[in-house]
Amino acid sequence: MKSEQQYIDLYKQMRSAICSHSCDAMNAVRDEAFERFATNGFPSRKVERYKYTDMAELFAPDYGVNINRLNIPVDPYNAFHCDVPNLSTSLYFVVNDVFYQDEKPKGNLPEGVIVGSLKEFATSKYYNQLAGKACDAVTDLNTMLAQDGLYVYVPKNVKVDRAIQVINILRSDVDLMVNRRVLIVLEEGAEIKMLFCDHAADDRNFLATQVIEAFVGENASLDLYCLEETHNKNVRVSNVYIDQQANSRVNHNVITLHNGITRNRLDLTFSGEGAECACNGCVIADKQQHVDNNTLITHHVPNCTSNELYKYVLDGSATGAFAGRVMVEEGAQQTVSQMTNQNLTATREARMYTQPMLEIYADDVKCAHGSTVGQLNDAALFYMQQRGISREEARLLLQNAFINEVIDKMELQPLRDRLHYLVEKRFRGQLSKCEGCKLCK
Repeated sequence: MKSEQQYIDLYKQMRSAICSHSCDAMNAVRDEAFERFATNGFPSRKVERYKYTDMAELFAPDYGVNINRLNIPVDPYNAFHCDVPNLSTSLYFVVNDVFYQDEKPKGNLPEGVIVGSLKEFATSKYYNQLAGKACDAVTDLNTMLAQDGLYVYVPKNVKVDRAIQVINILRSDVDLMVNRRVLIVLEEGAEIKMLFCDHAADDRNFLATQVIEAFVGENASLDLYCLEETHNKNVRVSNVYIDQQANSRVNHNVITLHNGITRNRLDLTFSGEGAECACNGCVIADKQQHVDNNTLITHHVPNCTSNELYKYVLDGSATGAFAGRVMVEEGAQQTVSQMTNQNLTATREARMYTQPMLEIYADDVKCAHGSTVGQLNDAALFYMQQRGISREEARLLLQNAFINEVIDKMELQPLRDRLHYLVEKRFRGQLSKCEGCKLCK
């Protein structure tokens, strides 16, 4: 049986139950997504954007799916005690793929700002309007099966000073597949900072699909941080779709510290002039871990700026992949774009695949790209050892210095300081979890 057949059969048998636990806006697009998925199936590695990760293999196991919304007991406040000093976030939880409703105070959100359950607030005006155009199998599968998620709305000219922190907790007594959806809508002049933290509370095999759609209005600002600290039995496939209007600003950061197999996709489109984005990635992997980041930035209009910086440190038999493409369409003059991918492989067994690409159909642009793959500098290691630093400590210091260039670009200072601490622990082979946290054991 092909990997996709079990999901085709599941949808046919459970469509009514899936719809009954969701909302009209989500249900309205399920059948169309199902038809595309049933027709196309999972892409093979011959498809350019999937050449480094075998999607059919990832989805082949028989995972459980909580379609009937059976209660999975968890008190996230009891399980999660992590505290980033002075960050003072408004804290929310998504347990598996369900927004966790509780009565605990979240701080004073500005009037009109909504952070809540997607099935309660989703509207067809925005939901699936970006993801539905992607013609992506995993996105279609998520659209077929997702029943809830997170909705964030910021009205015109409203600035949310307090960062929104969302803890995604994977919790199950059996192997489980979860399909999480996120919809972010920023009206003209709105500003928000969001931090997503992925954790696994149980030692089970998890398969998590996630689709994030973000609409960033004119003069609006979105800072989006995605931090993964799960375990080696976790498979995470995350697709992010962002649309930027005129003079908007997006700062997108993805950090992978602990994982099993991770595949991140970012599709960002400039729809209005004068917009800018900074897209940064930080990956630390060892053992048999696999991390694949794939980005597409489309300059559809003139006078926009994009900057990408992705760095990997791979140890053991880890595998990394980065494929980034910048598309400058005809008429998108005065485009400025820089893409950089730099990588360290600490062992002969580690493998890194890198493919930066530019596709330009305009003649008045400033675009550049580059990539490097190498090992730690032997001369630098020798120099440090000559001054009394052990070889292992010297390796750690050089790896830290290499990866910190990405972390230093993050604008949330308390998060930046915390990540410096977690990265050092990660390189020392320690668990990167806060004292007292029951997650990521």
